Amino acid sequence: MEHITLLLAIVVVTALVFDFTNGFHDTANAMATTISTGALKPKTAVAMSAVLNLVGAFLSVEVAKTISGGIINEEGIRTEVIFAALVGAILWNLLTWLLGLPSSSSHALFGGLIGAAVMSAGWSAVNGSTIVTKVLIPAVAAPLVAGLAAMLATRLTYKIGAKTDEKHTAKGYRVGQIASAGLVSLAHGTNDAQKTMGIITLALVTGGVLAPGSNPPMWVIVSAGVAIALGTYLGGWRIIRTMGKGLTDLRPQQGFAAQTSAATVILASSNLGFSLSTTQSCSGAVMGAGLGRKGGVVRWSTATRMFVAWGLTLPAAGLVAAGAEFLTKQGPWGIAAVAVLLVAGSGVIWSLSRRKPVDHNNVNAAADGDDTAAEPAGVVTTAIAAVTPPPAAGSVAAVADEELKTTIPAPAPTDPAAPPAPAAAV
Repeated sequence: MEHITLLLAIVVVTALVFDFTNGFHDTANAMATTISTGALKPKTAVAMSAVLNLVGAFLSVEVAKTISGGIINEEGIRTEVIFAALVGAILWNLLTWLLGLPSSSSHALFGGLIGAAVMSAGWSAVNGSTIVTKVLIPAVAAPLVAGLAAMLATRLTYKIGAKTDEKHTAKGYRVGQIASAGLVSLAHGTNDAQKTMGIITLALVTGGVLAPGSNPPMWVIVSAGVAIALGTYLGGWRIIRTMGKGLTDLRPQQGFAAQTSAATVILASSNLGFSLSTTQSCSGAVMGAGLGRKGGVVRWSTATRMFVAWGLTLPAAGLVAAGAEFLTKQGPWGIAAVAVLLVAGSGVIWSLSRRKPVDHNNVNAAADGDDTAAEPAGVVTTAIAAVTPPPAAGSVAAVADEELKTTIPAPAPTDPAAPPAPAAAV
């Protein structure tokens, strides 16, 4: 019994560490666009996000119940399985943070659970129907829905403000960005903080402390909320840089549209108990907002790396967790070895991150050797821009500069010896 109690304590602490990494890994979801457009100073933005993540953790337990009683079968699952699953999720979170890739902390956790459960008890330990309906389908649908909503919202925003001076409306949109960023943070707390609550509850069930189907105790809710809030306050500056500057260059109108669309999708899914990826929803919304402004460019080289990370998250975290579970099955020495490997791996990744640190002082600067700012419009961007109707006559010069660029050849040069002037870019 003492061994089980000690193991449960280790699992609870490890789960809170995962929650902490989830916080700084996903800060970009709420605050990247707000920081990149200058609506809020970086430290102010992450502080606001941290508080609202904490508040959101108390608003619902639907997602927590999906995790604790839906993804894997509780019967026959040992507490060591939960520990191994968390190891896989934490290491993947840290690796993608090092690379500045906004991958899904949620899918890292799901992959870890699936890999560890299969290694422990075979495929029968996994509820395939729940994974398909509440994990895989939302994973595909969420970024598409959020991206389409953000693109349409951006188009509508520019259409409504076509006859107004963009400089005069920018301040209002920045205020709207702050409000929508707060909503995303609140939504993140209602979704992602609950995943750790569900994991701790599942561990308590496997350890015999709680009955199957129990809701998370209050101390679990409080500790998970505090852990994700602390992680959020530290700020995942590397991922904030990618989301705010690496995917596209956003203006306040686009940032407001992206955040509002993402928050709507996340809150709706939380209410339905869908444990979707807030990272994928927000990333899809940012790309949609980039496509929604005529002349906007989505940097598909960055987006492609992000898509690859999304696809690798479930299997990679699952493989690491399966390996960790293989070791924990060997007995106490195996559990100790997994713990040592987790600490060592985390330490190595942290040391590598210090070679080129990113913080609130340089989060809006381009990375060393980053030439994505000069990336031309890709096929998707060009196709969408081609079917966008030109804005109505009477637009102000600030809008005309960005929205009325066409491929009309420039007038012939007056000097016969001079080379012909290039056509204006689309």
